[in-house]
Amino acid sequence: MEHVKTTTGKTVKMLKTYGMITAAAFIYAVSISLFLDPNDIAPGGITGIAILINRFVAIPTGTLSLLLNIPIVILGFWKFGWRFICSTLYVLILNAIFMNLLAPFGAVTTDLLIASVLGGTLLGSALAIVFKAGATTGGADIIVKVLRVKWKHIKTNVLFLAFDSMVILASWVVFRDLTVAFYAGVAVVIDSIVMDKILYGSDEAKLIFIISSKPDQMKQRIMDELEITTTIIPAIGAYTREKKEILMVVTRKQMAPRLEEIVKDEDRNAFMIITSANEIYGEGYKDITRDKI
Repeated sequence: MEHVKTTTGKTVKMLKTYGMITAAAFIYAVSISLFLDPNDIAPGGITGIAILINRFVAIPTGTLSLLLNIPIVILGFWKFGWRFICSTLYVLILNAIFMNLLAPFGAVTTDLLIASVLGGTLLGSALAIVFKAGATTGGADIIVKVLRVKWKHIKTNVLFLAFDSMVILASWVVFRDLTVAFYAGVAVVIDSIVMDKILYGSDEAKLIFIISSKPDQMKQRIMDELEITTTIIPAIGAYTREKKEILMVVTRKQMAPRLEEIVKDEDRNAFMIITSANEIYGEGYKDITRDKI
């Protein structure tokens, strides 16, 4: 009976995951086929390259994107194994199908600003959903992952920026239009911002150290009322040589005032240090494996 429940749970989880991926692939296709591609906006990545090549050959952008990704997927399979590639292949095939189906409808708008903003927003949303489902869209993701294995000292965002910048510059050459290239850059920036916000939320956070004579009551209220955990750091007072417990708490910026109120309620003589945390990796924040690729 327990085995049946476990199997059912895994099946439901898999169906949910691939449902998310399917929805993301459709959103991705909408951003490319209805906003970016018909307005000559190449938003970096392999899809951007496919848009540029499409202007010279009679092959749909979706098909070109899939064809360009085949050798990259093979590289990914060689480096990272089949588990990493299965969901990626599913995403790539769906992207190609949806893009080709939507392409005949043409541009929703010919205003380049609207097209780049909405296209970039939809693109970032789609990518975030795919990453949340534990998959990738192939292309630049795999290339950057491979490069990071060899050159770990180079930051991931630098590699992505370099790759996208080359595609944007190529679009300037192909379309001979600086305005179009500029809006391609706008789409890439918005795509990146939206994806980060959906995946990680705001990075604004507070790192708080609390030294109090009532650490037990305080940490319990913090966990119960704010639903965040604390870390206890053993310490000894330099003057009194008295053993103390320092509570270390990381919380979203907007929750910090509520935490301060708890500290005031429990111990008005508490010693509290509040500082800003620029980047946080771990549960509820950024995924360190995803960022480093």
